[in-house]
Amino acid sequence: MPHEEHHYVHRAGWLRAAVLGANDGLISTASLIVGVAAASAGRAEILTAAFAGWAAGAMSMAAGEFVSVSSQADLEAADLQREKIALSEDPSEEFDELAGIYEDRGLEPALAREVAKQLTAKDPLAAHARDELGLTEESGANAVLAALASAAAFSVGAALPTLTAILAPQGATIAAVPAATLVFLLALGALGAGLGGAKVLWPALRVGFWGAMAMAVTAGIGALVGRAV
Repeated sequence: MPHEEHHYVHRAGWLRAAVLGANDGLISTASLIVGVAAASAGRAEILTAAFAGWAAGAMSMAAGEFVSVSSQADLEAADLQREKIALSEDPSEEFDELAGIYEDRGLEPALAREVAKQLTAKDPLAAHARDELGLTEESGANAVLAALASAAAFSVGAALPTLTAILAPQGATIAAVPAATLVFLLALGALGAGLGGAKVLWPALRVGFWGAMAMAVTAGIGALVGRAV
């Protein structure tokens, strides 16, 4: 029976964006709720802050991801154009460069040149893009889809502490939201690690620790401002 290995590196791109968005939604919205609640604000003010933070955060994540992916795409397109010009102006030097890459990876010089010859005969730009620049068709991302995914992930994260604040009894928001958020963060850390094929305990504790720190700092600032104003 052939040995089969299961790898999860192909999940890295979307998993990073999803975990980052949900984590940011959870921590930022919960911290905002706790900070406003610590300033002795009323229920209406707390929920207004929660929904405003949710909307602002989702839009910020979407805009940031769109700009980031678009900038990366522009950079990759410019590099491909420079490589295309180099291939047209000095193909022999580019061929030697590609063969040298294969030699550095462990191939014998003659075999490296043969591999470079066969690959460049089919599509020289694709060969250089993949092995010189590290670019493949699969590595490219859609800026619009990335923006929508980030906004959706943030919204899922933000909805959980917001819903907790809505359901919490009057006066219990400052205790209920952090407690529920910590549970959600631990679950998110464990889920992200599990989807990536890693052990779940340390990632879950890491996410929970930094989430607790963020909420504690925001609560302290909210309490200080509430007393001063």
